[in-house]
This record gives sequence, C-alpha cells and structure tokens, in this order.
Amino acid sequence: MKRIALFVLTNLGVMLVLGLAVNLLGLNRFLTANGLDLTSLLGFALVMGFGGAFISLLISKPMAKWTTGVQVINGSTDPTHAWLVSTVERFSQKAGIQMPEVGIYEGPPNAFATGAFKNSALVAVSTGLLQSMTREEVEAVVGHEVAHVANGDMVTMALIQGVMNTFVVFLSRVIGYVVDKVVLRNQNDGPGIGYYVTTVVLDLVLGVVAAIIVAWFSRQREFRADAGAANLMGRKQPMINALARLGGLDPGEMPKAMQAMGISARPGGMMALFSSHPPMEQRIERLRQAA
Repeated sequence: MKRIALFVLTNLGVMLVLGLAVNLLGLNRFLTANGLDLTSLLGFALVMGFGGAFISLLISKPMAKWTTGVQVINGSTDPTHAWLVSTVERFSQKAGIQMPEVGIYEGPPNAFATGAFKNSALVAVSTGLLQSMTREEVEAVVGHEVAHVANGDMVTMALIQGVMNTFVVFLSRVIGYVVDKVVLRNQNDGPGIGYYVTTVVLDLVLGVVAAIIVAWFSRQREFRADAGAANLMGRKQPMINALARLGGLDPGEMPKAMQAMGISARPGGMMALFSSHPPMEQRIERLRQAA
C-alpha cells in the first residue's frame, strides 16, 4: 500500500510541476485562431516529454530507498555488510566512478542500481539474493549493477524516455488537429471533438509503441551490463553462473519505477516486447559468445 501511495503521489506531483511550467512559459497556447502554432507545440511537447523523465531521474534514489526500504550499509561493521561494501568499492575503482551508496533491502532475489548521476549512485541487493547465491555469484551481480552506473544507463534511459514522450505528445496533437480540421472539417476557431478524441487515442497508441522502443533499448543495456560485470571480474563464468542461478529463482515484483534497473525479470509471450530485461537464456548465450 505504501508503494502504491508513493507512486500515485509522485506522479501527481510531477504532473502538477509540469502543468505549472507550461502555463508559466505560455506553451499551452499552441492552438490559436490562425491554426496550430508548431513552435509552441514543440516547446509544450519537450517540457511534457523530458520534464517527467528528468524529474523521475532526479528523485530516483530517494524513491528507491522509500519504496524498497533500503538500509544503507556504508560504514557497517557487520562482516557480510563490510564484504559487500568492499566489493562495490573495488569494482567502482576499476570502473572509474566514485563509490556509490551500498544498501540491502528485504525481498526476493534481486538487485538494482539507481541515481541521477554516476558519481552519486546507489547499489542495492536483496536479502533473498544474499541468501540464495554464492559469494562469487553475488559479486557478479554487484559488478552488473556497477557496470550500469559506469555506463550512465540511468541518464541514457531518461533521455530515451524523454525523446519518446516528446514524439508522442507532438505527433498526437498534430494528427489530432489534421483530423479535426481537414478530415472532419471543423470550421470553428477552437478545436472540436475530433481533436480531443484523436489526441487521447493516439496518446495511448503511440505510448504503447514508445514503450516497446524504450524496452528494446533497456534490453540492450542489460547485455552491456552483463559484459561489464564479466570485464570487472576478469572472466565470464561467474556472471554466467549468476544468471543461470537467477533463472531458476523468482525475482518477485519490484516497484514500477525500479523494474528497469533490477538484475532479474521474467518476460514471456507478447509481454516480452515490453520487458526491460531479455530472457536469461539469451543473456547467457550472448555472454558466452562475447570475446
């Protein structure tokens, strides 16, 4: 219930901020008596498209802590905690990034990395992961998450999401205007029902297409992070073993905002098109074939 409430409140807050921004900038006046002002519409689309993506990116680390209940363990004297922190530190130095915060949270076998900047990130693993995997396999998973941070994947995904959102907002309103004025021949100064219906339908349809494209980019990012973990460890087998182990475990349900940054997911059927992670078999095969 807490996760759902935070998710809803966060999205409402983001929409409120974006609504105020477009009003203050006057970008919501793209429908004029003389037709469609494409410059204002593009500005509106950019704010709505990139605004939500970057606000989500900026608050990703605190949201991850709140929704998963992460306990930050940097400086902990617990032997397991100290080993986990030293592992992240070793990989971070090798990857050329500053030491992230390291955390543990209660949950099924999984792990994630998040944060707006690669030098102020968070790497977290679940208690289920620590309990069900060998130390070498956990190290491989940690290397995978550090590779995500070093590759700047959080920022990359925000940029891709922003571009897709912008295209959806811009195209749906342009097409809606054409349908309303050209196809349905609305002669009134303001937009008619054709504009509003077409815009809503296209926001949904184009949003689905955008989600498929974003998910494809996310899956390529997972392949790169797997290879990055193998590079950090100096050999591929630990990461292959970790993926094989994760393939037989239930990763559970992570909060929506964190799913793309987790180590494990289970895509299947048509939903595989929308999955942020490739099937484990594909990841293992890609890693085995890597030089």
